[in-house]
Amino acid sequence: MKWLSDISLFIVALVWGSTFVMIQNAIDFLPPLFFNGVRFGLAGLVMFLIVVLRKDQKTFSFNAIGYGSVLGLCLFIGYAFQTVGLLYTTVAKSSFITGLYVVFVQFLAFVLLKIKPSFSAIVGSFTAALGLYLLTSAGDGGSWNKGDVLSLFCAIAFAFHIVLTGKFTHKASVLMLTTVQFFTVSILSFIGSFLLENWQTAFQLSVLIKPSVFYPLLMTSLLATDAAFFIQTYAQKYTSPPKVAFILSMEPVFGVLTAYFWIGERLSWSGVTGSLLIFLSMVISEVPIFQYFFPEKGRLNKPKERS
Repeated sequence: MKWLSDISLFIVALVWGSTFVMIQNAIDFLPPLFFNGVRFGLAGLVMFLIVVLRKDQKTFSFNAIGYGSVLGLCLFIGYAFQTVGLLYTTVAKSSFITGLYVVFVQFLAFVLLKIKPSFSAIVGSFTAALGLYLLTSAGDGGSWNKGDVLSLFCAIAFAFHIVLTGKFTHKASVLMLTTVQFFTVSILSFIGSFLLENWQTAFQLSVLIKPSVFYPLLMTSLLATDAAFFIQTYAQKYTSPPKVAFILSMEPVFGVLTAYFWIGERLSWSGVTGSLLIFLSMVISEVPIFQYFFPEKGRLNKPKERS
């Protein structure tokens, strides 16, 4: 089951990476928060229908509602920052900065789950910092901007989501957790849209049926939300949060490839070098470098198994 979970997570990374360009095109016509409200609302309705059709009484629980709401809050913050950030930065920069959640997961796992960060994770964090500096340097068509900052906050929120998902999947129904968090994101997104955006324009039929809006909503709701998050939530029953983060670190690679082939977006040499360092930091964070060079110390410092 572990290998199947890993393959499924890899497919999730592919799907998420390929949707960056779709979302950026859609929010040219639809306010970002309103887009997220519709996307997760549709996804939540589909999951709710599945829950009802299964008629499994064990699925419903107050624990699932509570835990799902917390996960939904993390998702809302992450996607709000990511979607709005795409208004101000490029697909490539957004995808790689978002991918830094792999590094953040290591340290959050220590704070919340008492899993000590490895020496590799510490090295990876420094590598990521250098890569982030090069990726957002002035030589890459613009210095550190508002979109980059929002993408960084998005990465932190996603890291919280991954770590907490690993903690909650053993305490409640995966199906119910997924459904509740989708509705939570949708409700919070609509509230944010009504308060901060010109949401009235979004209700125009001419806007909603535009191919650049309709198809991204359909794809992100059913494939990148329903299927992807259910797979992620279910797969985390069989693997650790750091490993999930490592597999999902392929997302920015697919994001950059999609941007290159779809809209011809390119990075400067500074940006390419920074992107490679960020991706390298994601890999380093999961490789036990310290144990390779100091095997005896590695064994002594190995964290105890949680009971």
